[in-house]
Amino acid sequence: MTSILLLLLFIFICIFLNDYVHCQRPPVVNVGVVFSFDSVIGRAAKVAMEAAAADVNADPSILNGTQLKLIMADTNCSVFMGSIEVFQVIEKEVVTIIGPQSSGIAHMISSIANGLQLPLISFAATDPTLSALQYPFFIRSTQSDNCQMEAMADLIGYYGWREVIAVYVDDEYGRNGISALHGTLAEKMSKISYKVAFPAGADLDQITDLLNKSKSIGPRVYIVHVSPDTGLAIFSIAQHLQMMTRDYVWFATDWLSATLDSLSVVNQTSVLPQGVVGLRQHIPQSWRQKAFVSRWRELYKKGLVSSGLNAYGLYAYDTVWAVAHSIDAFLHEQRNITFSFNKKLHVLNATELQLEKLKTFDGGTFLLVKLLQTNFTGLTGAVKFDTLGNLIGGGYEIINVDKAAVHIIGYWSNYSGLSVVPPETSKWGENSHFHSDQKLKNVTWPGQKTEKPQGWVIANSGRPLRIGVPKRVSFVEFVTEKKGSHKVEGYCIDVFNAARELMPYEVPYRFVAFGDGHSNPNYNELVRMVAEDVIDGAVGDISIVTNRTKIADFTQPYISTGLVIVAPIKKSSAWVFLRPFTVEMWCTTLAFFVLLGMVIWILERRVNEDFQGPLRRQLMNMFLFSFSTPFKAKQEVLSVLGRMVMMVWLFSLMVIISSYKASLTSFLTVQQLSLPITGIESLIASRWRIGYQVGSFVGSYLKDSCKIPSSRLVSLGTPEEYERALRLGPSNGGVAAIVDELPYMELFLSKQTDFGIVGQTFSRNGWGFVFQRGSPLPVDMSTAILRLSESGKLQEIHDKWFCKLGCSIQGRYQSDPNHLHLSSFWGLYLLCGVLVGTVFLVFIIQMVRQFVQYKWKQRKNSSHASEPSTARYCQVIYNFFEFIDEKEEAIKKMFKQCDNPEPQAS
Repeated sequence: MTSILLLLLFIFICIFLNDYVHCQRPPVVNVGVVFSFDSVIGRAAKVAMEAAAADVNADPSILNGTQLKLIMADTNCSVFMGSIEVFQVIEKEVVTIIGPQSSGIAHMISSIANGLQLPLISFAATDPTLSALQYPFFIRSTQSDNCQMEAMADLIGYYGWREVIAVYVDDEYGRNGISALHGTLAEKMSKISYKVAFPAGADLDQITDLLNKSKSIGPRVYIVHVSPDTGLAIFSIAQHLQMMTRDYVWFATDWLSATLDSLSVVNQTSVLPQGVVGLRQHIPQSWRQKAFVSRWRELYKKGLVSSGLNAYGLYAYDTVWAVAHSIDAFLHEQRNITFSFNKKLHVLNATELQLEKLKTFDGGTFLLVKLLQTNFTGLTGAVKFDTLGNLIGGGYEIINVDKAAVHIIGYWSNYSGLSVVPPETSKWGENSHFHSDQKLKNVTWPGQKTEKPQGWVIANSGRPLRIGVPKRVSFVEFVTEKKGSHKVEGYCIDVFNAARELMPYEVPYRFVAFGDGHSNPNYNELVRMVAEDVIDGAVGDISIVTNRTKIADFTQPYISTGLVIVAPIKKSSAWVFLRPFTVEMWCTTLAFFVLLGMVIWILERRVNEDFQGPLRRQLMNMFLFSFSTPFKAKQEVLSVLGRMVMMVWLFSLMVIISSYKASLTSFLTVQQLSLPITGIESLIASRWRIGYQVGSFVGSYLKDSCKIPSSRLVSLGTPEEYERALRLGPSNGGVAAIVDELPYMELFLSKQTDFGIVGQTFSRNGWGFVFQRGSPLPVDMSTAILRLSESGKLQEIHDKWFCKLGCSIQGRYQSDPNHLHLSSFWGLYLLCGVLVGTVFLVFIIQMVRQFVQYKWKQRKNSSHASEPSTARYCQVIYNFFEFIDEKEEAIKKMFKQCDNPEPQAS
């Protein structure tokens, strides 16, 4: 019984001691730090991390007495040495690793950290491929190059450059950063046209040779993405190669600001690359004033530290604090720091490598969670991470080196884009794809140039541009090569030469004729040769159509075109004078002539002798008066109401006659079709054969878009073939119509009067010059073409070639003639009818009133007995019409007799 009690007491004591040990915080926590001591980033980071560890250990509010110990190892900028050093650090039972600064070393160490479950947090590895998806224990406490390259792409897009040259070190940092830039530039319709990649550790001669080769490439916009330790040498070499002049543009990623911030003021003045635009990670000014920054500055002034404080030093300082906060949260939840042997390493039995010293951190996963939950305000601002282990941020300053100083010309953030206003830190991490009001301050470019450089020149490759021109055999006024002289001329060539003279740079070129000289060449093949780099561009009557724009770039159209239909015509008929009015219009107009004649006759016959006399004479005068109104300068209308009717009718006649004259003129001058073709719809619906110009896109357009069978399409090469086919007609082996572009048809119809254009222009497009995809020449040439158009020079060139025989095109036909329909004049007729009806109603009211007055006075003077009612009403009506038929003088006499009746005989 006693032994059992002693056993229970022993178990209780063990449990108690185990809980006590479990709850006891360790006196020291080891944190590994792996980076290159002797580097621009390392010199700043070493001092910053040592100061951060001292500040953490001196702060009683964190770690609660546990000391944070940094175990540092120098990687010497080598993946091999870095791997060895990290193994030696891991043997010290570290709970996490800070670093490295090199992206290449970070890839290796991340794999080790994954196997041993050690959180790895880097303050300088910006390689975007370092992702938690591949390396779950990797955390980045600085900005990824994805963010930086997005800012760089926005800069390139802001200034409108389409092609750039990338200069980078050929390692994971350089390759993956430039790969991210390539993707973001593609979204801005730009591209990296050439890459200057040099190996890590390349000497100056290698870099010089590579940069010198890039001078033969057309683009002059360089983006330098290298390490801070070697970057300034590139600008020194570029200066020696005369590549820092007015024609060049230089951008640098944030390595430049890290380098410049690390130098003393004296050294900065001597090595500053003038005119370079770069990026610098945005650190709000309020956080730059903290005690640590002031302490660093004092040490730097006294020469106690060898480097100025750059952004990576600030990130390194905040990284130590982030680790301290996460370890404090880890220990606060009573977690022991324990390690265990890795079974996979234990079974290897490789005692010579001493792999048993590499232990797995049991709480690594939980510490990783605490690191990802970090949220505090450090020197760089809010320190917190997203679910993929990337620092939430995204702000950059746009800097410009000018006159031995670094100037901030703007800011960039992933939510606001480019702006002259610093980004709001509360919105960091919010992405927006639509940035409005993009703006930067003025920039001083290389060579002290304030105007934006062109950024592109003709490639200095020892040969001029190869410009293909179609060797036409018909419509040679547009472009062709003269036989025997190899001289190219035509309207299109003159436009090209005039635009080239307005280019901001010299464009050396030579024309390359395309075609066999026997038939017009295939223009799709010409554009394909440009796309495949057989030639550099093409000039001529080349239509801008969809399938061509997919493989090459076109300039602004220098002439508007479209497809038209040309068909045979015949002269107008003898009854063409009836065509301006429709049947309804003629009937309505004639009805109004008769109506107005009747109204005027009724209104005028009491006062106008021309409307009095026998009935036959009155009817004849009535009709003659109505139909002679348009031709008589003065009409004999005496009554006031009659004059009002005439005023309204003459106004209506003026409108109707003017419209009739205009329409009749059109019918007399426009030719009529010999076939019932009114437009493309009726042409498609018919079964007649259709002609088109050989070598043009019209044939494929009619087959693919209009669904016309190939059996109905006939390719024609010359205007003579056009004429012959149209005269033969579809029934004699010819064609019913020809579909071609408007400029060709205008030239054809200027020499032909028996054919005309049918319907309206369809499939509108234009002619432009063709260049390779991505070339800046289309943009600059388009600007020159617009200047030609605005100055009137473009019209002068057109008149020079096509107005030798007069610019008016004969034989043009509009298949939709302007018939005058009743619907176009119903308002006029309605107005005229209402006014005439109103005047007639007023006349009737006056007559009724006079008749009533006359009868009242007559009855007053009469003593006759009243007649039966039926006979009386009929008599009244008869008397009323008889009263109206009386002359005005007779009515006045009748009223006078009623007023002064004669005395009756007794």
